[in-house]
Amino acid sequence: MASRRRFLEGVSLLPLASGFSMPAAVKGAGRTAKAGRDYFKELGIRPFINAAGTYTAMTASLMAPEVMDAIEYASRQFVMLDELHDRVGERLATLLRSEAAMVTAGAASALTLGTAGVLTGTDREKIAALPDLTRMKSEVIIQKAHRFGYEHAVRNCGVKLVEVETADDLDRAVGAQTAMMLFYNNNNKEGRIPDEEFARLGRKHGVPTLNDAAADVPPVENFWKYTAMGFDLVAFSGGKGIRGPQSAGLLLGKKDLIAAARLSAPPNGNTVGRGMKVNKEEMLGMLAAVERFLALDHASEGREYARRADVVARSASAVPGVKADVFVPEVANHVPHVRISWDGATEAAAAAAVTAMRDGEPSIAIRNEKDTLVVGVWMMRPGEEATVGRRLREVLERRRPTV
Repeated sequence: MASRRRFLEGVSLLPLASGFSMPAAVKGAGRTAKAGRDYFKELGIRPFINAAGTYTAMTASLMAPEVMDAIEYASRQFVMLDELHDRVGERLATLLRSEAAMVTAGAASALTLGTAGVLTGTDREKIAALPDLTRMKSEVIIQKAHRFGYEHAVRNCGVKLVEVETADDLDRAVGAQTAMMLFYNNNNKEGRIPDEEFARLGRKHGVPTLNDAAADVPPVENFWKYTAMGFDLVAFSGGKGIRGPQSAGLLLGKKDLIAAARLSAPPNGNTVGRGMKVNKEEMLGMLAAVERFLALDHASEGREYARRADVVARSASAVPGVKADVFVPEVANHVPHVRISWDGATEAAAAAAVTAMRDGEPSIAIRNEKDTLVVGVWMMRPGEEATVGRRLREVLERRRPTV
């Protein structure tokens, strides 16, 4: 099973001519456009039904009305950014059962700022020096199975990643230059040191641990699961399952480390994170998104996703030789998806089906994992599951005998 990050790395290479836009996944998400300019049409961009998932290249998710209301509210007034940062962080920390919290410019920004905070503390000279690590520790331990496509966000701070495979390896790797231990939550089952043990080893050695859990809500309890487990810092994306601003994220964790991370974030200048600006609109939008997400009936939402997945699966499997099953990824994007395969399928055939869905009418984005198709239902607008099922059946009926 390809991870959401591996898929993102591939989908970023798709031609822009294909066009991308985003339907929402829950009843009431998104809002009716006011009469006026059709900007996408003017720009020659073709919107599509999102039957893939919360991928950055596909602009992730649609913001909920509550989020847009908060953004519009913030856009009409001036405030001091640091004061807003403080107050929003305090509210988020209470809601998410963490010592401290901050809004970041996405999960990658949270990784950079969290690493910077660990390295520099509140030393202003060290903050200005990054990525020059003179007088600072320079190594971050990571499991070999946890190497991933976004680790550059950590390496931005100048550190060297030190690979380990076992707990004994980790014990031997810890030394005078060990600054932090990095965990990629999506690969929890692939590494030989599971999450709880990894956090325990960090405490044993007195080394801060950072968990990249970018796409790992839902379930909602993951917001506090990893800090309660003992991770010192945890990063989340804001524009995926939470449906906040796509350019925002969350960094949760120890109060001293969050305070240090804040010093490398805007509005502070001459820092490694200066370009990772979060404006007042995104801060309030992120707060509204979290408040909304915590108040959702997640059981009811899960049943709705399962119903949509069943509609798509039944439509696809009506084609002779096609098999469709509903599954829930164990970690990232933990909601019902549909996996579709057929007799004699190849990777080229599956890729051709993805292209046919995208190029058809309406345009629909799905994805393939080698020789199978994968449909994500949670970013669809209500009712779009029937359209996706119908188009899938048409594409499979037309292509299955010849590919």
